[in-house]
Amino acid sequence: MTFGRVNPQFRLEDQGITGLGNVYYNLIEPALIEAALKRDEGTLGQGGTFLVTTGKFTGRSPKDKHVVKTDNVADSIWWENNAEMSPQGFDALYDDMLAYMKDGDYFVQDLVGGADPAYSINVRMISELAWHSLFNRTMLRRPERETLDDFTADFTLINCPGFKADPERHGCRSETVIAMNFERKLILVANTEYAGENKKSVFSLLNYLLPEKGIMPMHCSANHAQGNPVDTAVFFGLSGTGKTTLSADPARTLLGDDEHGWSDRGTFNFEGGCYAKTISLDPDAEPEIYATTSKFGTIIENMVFDPETFALDFEDDSLTANMRCAYPLHYISNASETALGGHPKNIIMLTCDAFGVLPPIARLTPAQAMYHFLSGFTAKVAGTERGVTEPQPTFSTCFGAPFMPRRPEVYGNLLKAKIAKHGATCWLVNTGWTGGAYGTGSRMPIQATRALLTAALDGSLGDAEFRKDENFGFDVPVAVPDVAEVLLDPRRTWDDPEAYDRQAAKLVGMFADNFAQYVPYIDEDVKAAALG
Repeated sequence: MTFGRVNPQFRLEDQGITGLGNVYYNLIEPALIEAALKRDEGTLGQGGTFLVTTGKFTGRSPKDKHVVKTDNVADSIWWENNAEMSPQGFDALYDDMLAYMKDGDYFVQDLVGGADPAYSINVRMISELAWHSLFNRTMLRRPERETLDDFTADFTLINCPGFKADPERHGCRSETVIAMNFERKLILVANTEYAGENKKSVFSLLNYLLPEKGIMPMHCSANHAQGNPVDTAVFFGLSGTGKTTLSADPARTLLGDDEHGWSDRGTFNFEGGCYAKTISLDPDAEPEIYATTSKFGTIIENMVFDPETFALDFEDDSLTANMRCAYPLHYISNASETALGGHPKNIIMLTCDAFGVLPPIARLTPAQAMYHFLSGFTAKVAGTERGVTEPQPTFSTCFGAPFMPRRPEVYGNLLKAKIAKHGATCWLVNTGWTGGAYGTGSRMPIQATRALLTAALDGSLGDAEFRKDENFGFDVPVAVPDVAEVLLDPRRTWDDPEAYDRQAAKLVGMFADNFAQYVPYIDEDVKAAALG
């Protein structure tokens, strides 16, 4: 039995998926919440939110991601970063998942990845859980209802949290698996309820497909000046570095908070929703994001709440520090209706420095930007990945290594070419620690970060006096209005300046050791930037 709107020519049966129970096609938000409540998948919260927990999987499982090694991708995948799976193992996984799905009820959403129709892809999302279908509908772009009759999927994703993979039979690492087959145009996800695997699988897919078209896929948020899409800014960064918070500037128009492309036409969002961390969410500092946590259809993931009033506890991280809310982009009042912007005028690379060495902002030359983009230095924030309970210094190339199917130089060279062509100004912004390392120092004041970004984006920071950083060679402003001068010189924020020097030397050495892997692939100017 089928429910919802679907072109009869494109039912699951036509994809070889037969013997299911009820199949619900393209249900809208009220129907999905109703179904999820009937299936006891979660709780109705204040304002019509949907409250869920995801069990032991409260973050991504990057070590369980696999790419099927078929002839058409064997020479273009970055295999050092992407675990391979054999075609035979994938076929067995697919057959076993279909057998598991027999007689079960499933929810289908026909969705789009990419706001620019010239470069978008159609993705069919098949979910065992109704709330996952709600999440997918929230996070990807929703076609107009009248277009669904002509919808043809470019790729299909099937997610069965109740199915456990067999590492020996399927050629994967554990019972949890995220497997991508470019030849069969299929993505299979099993044994994890964490909804973020769905959206990041589509992001990984676009990260492989778009570079062949000369499009730079970016793990970034983006906004532009009100009424002026030409003045676009992008914010690179891993989860927890501030992409969502800092791009949600009420004085600018929001394109999106996580995934974008940069084509010859400009910047475009991949998604139709936002997936914001809610730990310590402040209604004064982030009022619009906070307001979404009581709006209809927002998914509240892994947050503790009062069982009588359903009031959310934004400080209790007993389930995970990676507590989140997923909401449609239009819940932010200054969100762009088109999710399209111009070529980035400013590129901000966000890093959460747990060493307390980097300044709150630095101006980068194009070569330095390439160096820091390929380095991707930050700290993994607690809860974002399984097993991470406190910030851990890490180098995640392109500020998103887990989502990069191709070698880093592919993305680095694309970015470098686009910066050269369109003349973007690049900045490194540290949202991590100051006055000492994690455990000793304090987190960078968000008010200072906002003031520095405002000055960078309105152009006034370019007129400031700069000094050359002794450790990394980039330019650091000496004084900026509304920012304590001492913050701009990290060494002065430490009680023991010599301890800072030792910590800085350690970090410089880590950068050099990590960057050695890219030296054979980069130009001389970037090598020079690597040497400071």
